[in-house]
Amino acid sequence: MARWWNGTWGRLTRRDVWLAREVRWHVVARTGDPETGNVLRWEFDNEAEARQMVKRPVQAGGGQWREQTGDAATEPPR
Repeated sequence: MARWWNGTWGRLTRRDVWLAREVRWHVVARTGDPETGNVLRWEFDNEAEARQMVKRPVQAGGGQWREQTGDAATEPPR
C-alpha cells in the first residue's frame, strides 16, 4: 500500500491519495478531512494503470505532495 498527502492541513485544503492491492488494484482519493471529506474510488487490473491514476489527482492537486511510508515522506512518482 502507498499513500500520498499534499502536505496541507485543514478540512477544505487537505488532499490524500491511496494505492492498495486486494484482488484488484484500488486508488482512493479524498478531498478534505476524514469526517466530512469527499472520496472517489477506482479499481484497476494492474499496477501500472493504478499508478497512472495516482498521478492524476497528485498533479492536479497542487501543494507539496509526498508519499508517506511509515515515518518517511518522499516525493510521488512523476
